[in-house]
Amino acid sequence: MFAQIGVFLVDAVVGFFVILLLARFHFQWLRAPFRNPVGEFVLATTNWLVVPVRRFVPGLAGLDLATLLLAWLLQGLGLWAQAAIIGAEPGALTVAAIALVDMLRYSLYILVFAVIVQAVLSWINPYAPLAPVFDGLTRPFLRPLRRFVPPVGNVDLTPLILLLALYVALIMVNHLRVAAATL
Repeated sequence: MFAQIGVFLVDAVVGFFVILLLARFHFQWLRAPFRNPVGEFVLATTNWLVVPVRRFVPGLAGLDLATLLLAWLLQGLGLWAQAAIIGAEPGALTVAAIALVDMLRYSLYILVFAVIVQAVLSWINPYAPLAPVFDGLTRPFLRPLRRFVPPVGNVDLTPLILLLALYVALIMVNHLRVAAATL
């Protein structure tokens, strides 16, 4: 029972920070604005981790590699801590591979969340202060679909198509995670 509680707590805390670090990376990569409550929260909760690491890990072509590296290392440490709590001894390669797959999985979850929020905001209040954030996160993925799928009765179906594609990708990533666990 205590091991289960420990694994849950490690997963919750580490997952929270990994998702925030990945959100920060995606905000920067997709050029989503940080001048909003969500962006300011992400910066406030991750600056203490990212700023010191940026001294040693430079960016590359506009990508914040320090944030990405921190997310990967933190996820790997979380997986190692969970394994230690239950008494397992996974290899370093296994932990690194699973952490990499988990980062992809969390990134897909972030995009799923952004697509759902963006779709809801477009119907309820397209001029909400957070609308540009979610539009900035989803536009690069929705734009190619909008070339091929016209609106039906003034309803944009591309978020639904993107969500279906993301869930198919999540199924494949989950199978990849299981395969990585056998390394």
